[in-house]
Amino acid sequence: MNLCLTKKTALLFFKIHFICILLAVFNSGCSTSEPPYTPPGHPKPYKVMGKYYQPLAHAGGFRQQGKASWYGKKFHGRKTANGEIYNMYAMTAAHKTLPLGTRVKVHNMNNNKEIVVRINDRGPFVRGRIIDLSYTAAKKIGIVGPGTAPVKIVAIDDPSKSETQNRSGHKYASIDYYTGNFTFQVGAFENRKNAEELKTKLALKYKNVHIKPYKNGYNILYRVRIGKCSTLKDAIRYEKMLAQDGIHNAFIVAE
Repeated sequence: MNLCLTKKTALLFFKIHFICILLAVFNSGCSTSEPPYTPPGHPKPYKVMGKYYQPLAHAGGFRQQGKASWYGKKFHGRKTANGEIYNMYAMTAAHKTLPLGTRVKVHNMNNNKEIVVRINDRGPFVRGRIIDLSYTAAKKIGIVGPGTAPVKIVAIDDPSKSETQNRSGHKYASIDYYTGNFTFQVGAFENRKNAEELKTKLALKYKNVHIKPYKNGYNILYRVRIGKCSTLKDAIRYEKMLAQDGIHNAFIVAE
């Protein structure tokens, strides 16, 4: 065996392994089951539902696309991750890794409406979502009715280091996301007949199939929901089961 070739192979393997570690650490949505290495100057990682998340040191140049959701009355008045009291009528939002205090522009890709919110909480910890908006923020860009929407978010400023450290105290996920009444929205219709037809079809297989009307100021949306779970962990398992059944657009709702 060529000793020189063996050394080169080992060195190449080490370089690839080191690059993979760096990518895992600096990924903006990084979550692992083990505590990640925290680079100097970075906030400490936090753990939610068995996964670790590494907050970013700064928000410079941050851009992201994905699904936005919102949270409202159930959490109104509770403490957020940076120590503030959650106000569903303020222009705030939750993000898993952006520095607390960052202001971001949120663009609804369905209707081209835009808002600016301040990150003061951690979340959402549900598959496929990148940001949780306050009730008022979601209402301004038309997300309250359907529940979710595809969005593009861009950080437009960065909080001071002192604000992030002193106000947050690294007490992430203060809001209780884990228990409550969780159900699953599978459709939203302006025509009640269409909602009733879907309800009848789903009731043949699933429990707690119901219609939740919502008036958005102009018309009424008939939101079809199914299932019921008492913990977020069970709700995530149920959501995966729905996806296996071919219901890929279902999303968790806290009622």
